Amino acid sequence: MNILIKHIADYVGQRVTIKGWLYNSRSSGKIAFLELRDGTGFVQAIASQADLGDDVFSRVTSLTQESSIIVSGNVAAHPKKEGVFELQILSIEVVQLAQEYPITPKEHGPDFLLNNRHLWLRSKRQWAVQRIRDVVIDAIYEYYHQNDFIKIDTPIITPNACEDSTELFAINYFDEGEAFLSQSGQLYLEAAIMSVGRAFDFGPTFRAEKSKTRRHLTEFWMMDAEAAYVEHEESLQIQENMIVHIVQRCLEKCRQEFQILERNTEPLENIRAPFIRLTYTEAIKRLQSLGSDIQFGEDLGNDDEGLLTENEQVPVFIHKWPKAIKPFYMKIDPENPELVLNNDLIGIEGAGEIIGGSQREDDYETLKARIEEMGFKGEEYEWYLDLRKYGSVPHSGFGLGLERVVRWISGVEHIRETIPFPRLINRLKP
Repeated sequence: MNILIKHIADYVGQRVTIKGWLYNSRSSGKIAFLELRDGTGFVQAIASQADLGDDVFSRVTSLTQESSIIVSGNVAAHPKKEGVFELQILSIEVVQLAQEYPITPKEHGPDFLLNNRHLWLRSKRQWAVQRIRDVVIDAIYEYYHQNDFIKIDTPIITPNACEDSTELFAINYFDEGEAFLSQSGQLYLEAAIMSVGRAFDFGPTFRAEKSKTRRHLTEFWMMDAEAAYVEHEESLQIQENMIVHIVQRCLEKCRQEFQILERNTEPLENIRAPFIRLTYTEAIKRLQSLGSDIQFGEDLGNDDEGLLTENEQVPVFIHKWPKAIKPFYMKIDPENPELVLNNDLIGIEGAGEIIGGSQREDDYETLKARIEEMGFKGEEYEWYLDLRKYGSVPHSGFGLGLERVVRWISGVEHIRETIPFPRLINRLKP
């Protein structure tokens, strides 16, 4: 009977077959211990020379790391570890005997591991991170479908900038001239919600920002969401409830992955809504009292974000930022025309900004003036302005950086481990 390792507990006392790879092995005299993996999990398989005979046992002990094998045996509970199961090997078939594997238990530098990313993904640590990523993605879909959002696919090739035009990757688009890889699907989602009410997208986005921090990638996955008739405060509630939902799903489904990563889950277990809310003005005053030299009108740096969250148990919203340092589409605060109704959500444990959002400007004349003020060509945004001419409504939205959320929840140090094949300013391969 062919089974997956993740289901092995259901087959105690039965003979099963597992198709996978040899992750690790050791032998002690006439007994060999093989650690098998099949993509769903890991299991120890025990080979006895007395049971298998000399020829088969010799084949077992000559196996190399990452050889692909098909193993049959009886499932037994581990004699000392509750909830752990083993496979007593009865037969083994070698599908392919792997050559000497380049990644060994010794310490390797990051460049070596990134050059061998196609193989590094097989390690327990990377396996665990990618499975957490999958649970985060699934939780996002679940949350939005439960809250009446539908998925809308927005274009990756766009004719204009959504935010800072200096961060665009330009491409030649046939006879249409210059086009760009998307920074965000937001503008197109705003059009979609005038049809479907609430929508989200999920896909790769690109920023030509020349940053080398542990939080930056040039290609990353973003979830953008937009909702009609949702204003600033309700948008904050949607965001915090989504983060709570994601964290709860990971705590429920990723126990083994957290163990492999040695992740202390206590901070995650304390995540509850509502999150802390600070206006930008309050945040600047607090930072200055904590010793930061930041001035009003400046963006928050990594150190500033860390200062604001280092003693907090829940993420912190920084909202109502100066209009002068934010994009054209954000709604001006009716209580202060120098501010906008926006927010950044700063995660705890050094996660940094994980969400950026705002109420969108819904007035035609105000938006047109803001586009011109920011120096964008008005004609390229006519379709976007049309949304304010034909049934405009108050609406809000935000974008969540998938890799930043995965980095925080998994507890890994560098964002390059959170995406299968990272693209950095100095790395395009493999």
